[in-house]
Amino acid sequence: MNDQKIRDLETRPIGQLLFTYALPAVITQVVASVYNIVDRVFLGQYVGALAIAGLAITMPIMNIIHALGSLVGVGSSARMSIVLGRKDIRWAEKILGNSMLLTIFFGALFLTGGYVFMDRILQVFGASGETIDYAREYMQIVLPGMFFTTVSFNLTGLMRASGYPTKSMWIMAGGAILNIALDALFISIMGWGIAGAAWATTISMVATSVVAAVHFVLPSTFIRFKRHAWSPKLYIFRNILLIGMSPFLMNFAASFVVALLNMQIIKFGGDLAIGANGIVNTYGAFMVMFILGVCQGMQPIAGYNYGAGHNRRLRDVYLLAMKCTVAVGVFGSLLAMVVPRIILRAFTSDAEMLDIAVPAMRYLNVMMPLIAFTITNSQFFQSIDKPWIAIVTSLSRQVLFLIPLAFIVPSIVVHFGGYGLDGVWMACTASDVLGAILAAILLVSQLKVFRPGYVAPQKTPVKEATPSTLD
Repeated sequence: MNDQKIRDLETRPIGQLLFTYALPAVITQVVASVYNIVDRVFLGQYVGALAIAGLAITMPIMNIIHALGSLVGVGSSARMSIVLGRKDIRWAEKILGNSMLLTIFFGALFLTGGYVFMDRILQVFGASGETIDYAREYMQIVLPGMFFTTVSFNLTGLMRASGYPTKSMWIMAGGAILNIALDALFISIMGWGIAGAAWATTISMVATSVVAAVHFVLPSTFIRFKRHAWSPKLYIFRNILLIGMSPFLMNFAASFVVALLNMQIIKFGGDLAIGANGIVNTYGAFMVMFILGVCQGMQPIAGYNYGAGHNRRLRDVYLLAMKCTVAVGVFGSLLAMVVPRIILRAFTSDAEMLDIAVPAMRYLNVMMPLIAFTITNSQFFQSIDKPWIAIVTSLSRQVLFLIPLAFIVPSIVVHFGGYGLDGVWMACTASDVLGAILAAILLVSQLKVFRPGYVAPQKTPVKEATPSTLD
């Protein structure tokens, strides 16, 4: 075991520690978002607005795949941090092996369903006669690559949890650089269009997952694949899935919320409005990647110190992470308010699409600081093994508030003579505010975890905490 990496989590100053873990995680998240951003930029500049709209249709499906990656990846990395806080290496190895078994199972399940029901799924998520060919061509190529996306998401998260945040960053950065190079080659030089974007993404993710897997077979890695770790354990599956349920439901719900929003967007704005929403969401997702990066840097520190009973350090890392994420939210909101057209021109030069996207840019990003607050709380509760609070926090904004508001607010706006599409954007803004209020209420209910002397409950079977009984 690399004792120094573990000692750092409970002895090194919180500011230095969060910087050490968060910076690689931020860079990892940002470069991961490059996959979607670069695809949109190249398609917008070399293919056209309808290609962007077709790609936007596929995003809910990609979110579902990402949700499966989160279900296993977030759950396993959070669980590994907690057991490392208890100094149980054998248990951590079993989490590694069992998380891969879950990843393979869910990946195979989704690939099969994706190919069998592809056209029906694309139509549900808003594909029209003009955009479905683009969407289908992209998905037929990229689906196998998405399996490797879940593998890389899981393994790079476990690398961070076991003390290798910088290495995780370089692996993801290498995949993003490869994706950019292949996009340029396949789209702008070889003229493959949306198929080129799909092949670039697929090849990049295969390469990333292979390199990440190699890390866990190297003799120098203290948590690595071992034969005993591949034995399926139902209680490990349960613990991984319970913690990972929050990000899974958040991403899964987001996909269906997007489908409902697309229905309203098409109703009031048509295909170009779908494309406009796609590029606006790309900007929002890019800013959220910074927020998630800080949260991912917080996660192993919070999980370890929660498991070890260091409550003051738990409080300190939470407060520092919250300050950082809200600051990112303020910056992202200001950019969207002040220079939206400049940002959007990177994706498209279509004047009509830009006219639709500019107000959407402002409505959807004005509450970015509150979005940061909600996300940070959800990620924190995941880290300290409070999955149900994390689930409620993460789902409230999208499901509890946005779904009804997306239908109520546009109707009210139209009734008073306004533009229905503006009502859709307003509904998103209102849900951000209401979600943050609920997140604050739930946080207050859990402040006890920061008090000196608070002992984290042992939620797992007693036998699970004993290495000799894990065989």
